[in-house]
This record gives sequence, C-alpha cells and structure tokens, in this order.
Amino acid sequence: MQPDIATLGSLIGDDSRAHMLTALMGGKALTATELALEADITAQTATRHLTQLVTGKLLTVRKQGRHKYFQLANHQVADVLESLLTLSTQLTIPHIKTGPSDPALRFARVCYDHLAGEIGVQLYNGLVTQGLLLDQGDVTHLTDKGRRFFSKQGFDMDAYAGSKRPLCKSCLDWSERTNHLAGSIGKWILQDLFEQKMVTRRLDSRAVTFSDRGLMRFKARYGL
Repeated sequence: MQPDIATLGSLIGDDSRAHMLTALMGGKALTATELALEADITAQTATRHLTQLVTGKLLTVRKQGRHKYFQLANHQVADVLESLLTLSTQLTIPHIKTGPSDPALRFARVCYDHLAGEIGVQLYNGLVTQGLLLDQGDVTHLTDKGRRFFSKQGFDMDAYAGSKRPLCKSCLDWSERTNHLAGSIGKWILQDLFEQKMVTRRLDSRAVTFSDRGLMRFKARYGL
C-alpha cells in the first residue's frame, strides 16, 4: 500500500480541523462542544470534522457515560503537528519572534505529554551537559549514567523495556527552535511534576505554572 500523504494533508489542512487538532496538543481529552468553541464553528459542523479525523486515525474517541471525549491518536500525531507549527511559523512570519506570544506558554507548556518551552529546553540541555543524554541532533540517546540517574529518580526501566516508543526522543521546540525531551522519559518527567505538585495546569491553555518552591525543587532535582 502506498502512503496516502494527500489524504493526510487534507485532513490537517482544513482550518477548522487544524484548530481542533492544535487544541488537543495539550494532551487533554475534549468534547465536541469544547472543540467547536475552539474552532468557532457550530456543533453540527464540529461533529462532521471530528468524524473525519477519527476515520482518518488522527483522533481517538472515548465514551464516558453520555459524553464522548476526543484525543490525539498517539504521540506520532502530536510530533507531526508540533513540526507543522514550527514550519508554518518559519514560512509565514520570518524575522519575527517565534512561538506563542503568551510569556507563560513560552516559559513552560505541555507538548502533548511532555514538557516544552524555555524550561523544557533548559532541562534537555542540562541533562546533555551532565552526560545523562547524548544529543545527536535529530536523535537522542540515554547514556548508562542517565539510566542510573533516572532509575534512582523512580523511573522503572523494566516497565518500558518492550515499548515501541523510545525512552528518549528529541522534539524540536516550537518557540525555542532547539530540542526538548520527548519519549517515555519525557512523559514520565511531566507526570512526576504534576504528582509532586511542582506545577499546576492552566485550564485555558497548554501553559503549566511552576510554584516558586516547585521550580527550585525541579532545578535541584535535575541539576539545572
């Protein structure tokens, strides 16, 4: 079977569907009503678009009680969308500050299921400097020292041994235009930040907010 790039492009390329897909980049499951508001379209039109995105395997739908919730199908879809956000900014508004204008979004935000923004890039660079990650541009490897470090932090290496998703993956940051950390460890770090109450989630955007103490704990934990 030949890759059907044209169909994929048409699914993402529609303005309303693009707005809904971008809204789901925060990793939250949203209802059709919420996504209709994001795209500024009627509920009926949103339902039609969402059906196309689910059929095209870009979204999954979960039922809970009487409600349906939509999510990005997987991290590969999120990776493509983040790359398109970066590329679209480069092509349409050169020489202008890249990424979101909101300072909170620029500093720390969710990129599907991992940490992005200035603090995400600081984390990535710090782990590379300490020899915990090996940065090779598009490819990132966890070193033996890194394996020992994250095991001590509570990351269960054995639990991810059979996963198709890499432990570490570089993700080009939309605003900073350099790598932040994705992959299983990137996902675990963000989950841990929420569980340890170092960050809180803004309800109206992808931004996450560090408390003063949380930021100090985060930087001390990862040697930043």
